[in-house]
Amino acid sequence: MSAPTAIIADDEANLRQYLRNRLTGIWPELIIRAEAENGEEALQALRRWRPDFAFLDIRMPGVSGIEVARRDGGQTHIVFVTAYDEYAIEAFDNAAADYLLKPVSDDRLQLAIARLRNKLEQAPPDLGALLERLAQRPAPRYLRWIKAAKGSRLELIAVDDIDYFQAADKYTTVVTRDGEWLIRTPLKTLETSLDPDQFWRIHRGIIIRVGAIESFHKTFSGRHLVTLTGHDRPLPVSRGHIDRFKAD
Repeated sequence: MSAPTAIIADDEANLRQYLRNRLTGIWPELIIRAEAENGEEALQALRRWRPDFAFLDIRMPGVSGIEVARRDGGQTHIVFVTAYDEYAIEAFDNAAADYLLKPVSDDRLQLAIARLRNKLEQAPPDLGALLERLAQRPAPRYLRWIKAAKGSRLELIAVDDIDYFQAADKYTTVVTRDGEWLIRTPLKTLETSLDPDQFWRIHRGIIIRVGAIESFHKTFSGRHLVTLTGHDRPLPVSRGHIDRFKAD
């Protein structure tokens, strides 16, 4: 019997690497043929390698994991990966496809692998009904969790615990009272996923959580600064965003 094969598709490089490492450790026979950072790359990998399994992030730029599975046409055993439990609570009940909820624990991954091993000699199931249900489920309007890296370690941070985001070269720094992490999502893209009543852009490169504001003041030199609770360094407020801090 030939070794089982798979592809991994996720728009976060750290998560792809994490899943690859854990799969390699728990299921050493599995050959990861390719990694994809978006839906189009996932489709190309499926066509090229015809793997036994595909680990697909549900939410990816462009073509979603749901659409990738639909276009695959039942050629591959699908495992959906999602950070949003709204997708997992009901849609996967008694469904033929498996799912992994981020952050993926070893225990849950081992369970998924046990199920996948039993499917090696079976044809991929018809996912038509499941894909239809998933497509009809509205995606969460605003982010609740951020997947962020500190060195080689990947962590899931509650958005409510984040005090501010700051653009940093090719990355965005995520800052809480407990430390700093990095994500690859640009600030402009991130802003559209945050609740505008809870998060304000105060500068081209800074978004703050409103609930973290301690004070706002103008310096003798004319600069406007905001201080967040638990942070010593004040943050600059650009001219175009000063109106947010003016009394009605």
